[in-house]
Amino acid sequence: MISAECEIIAQFYDLDPMQVVWHGNYIRYFEQVRGLLLDKIDYNYPQMERSGYLWPIVDMRVKYVRPVRYQQRILVRATLTEYENRLRIDYRCLDAASNEVLTKAHTIQVAVTAATGELNLESPPALLERVKKALCAGT
Repeated sequence: MISAECEIIAQFYDLDPMQVVWHGNYIRYFEQVRGLLLDKIDYNYPQMERSGYLWPIVDMRVKYVRPVRYQQRILVRATLTEYENRLRIDYRCLDAASNEVLTKAHTIQVAVTAATGELNLESPPALLERVKKALCAGT
């Protein structure tokens, strides 16, 4: 499948009173790497909108395995695992030095026709064509 990755260094403003990254900040990390993944298939939010579809997140699951601490370098990876009827993106946060899994997550997005607000039970051709092109290119 298609994946993207970015490195993040945990900042002081990301921490909670227990001196670990606050759980809600992981969502920002996932959004950052999701954008990189969507760029790889040339179907990020501007392209989605131009194609006439909105893609709201309808489900998100996060499993916090180990805490991320101040100035810890982490690799955040997103992998497109489903795309024919919905977008399912799996995430892993890994310690950059040891590759130890720190967090596992996934999001599910569905296609909604922008003009009508109608939910689509299949992904639109605009997405399918781009994913197939990216897969053929070995992205």
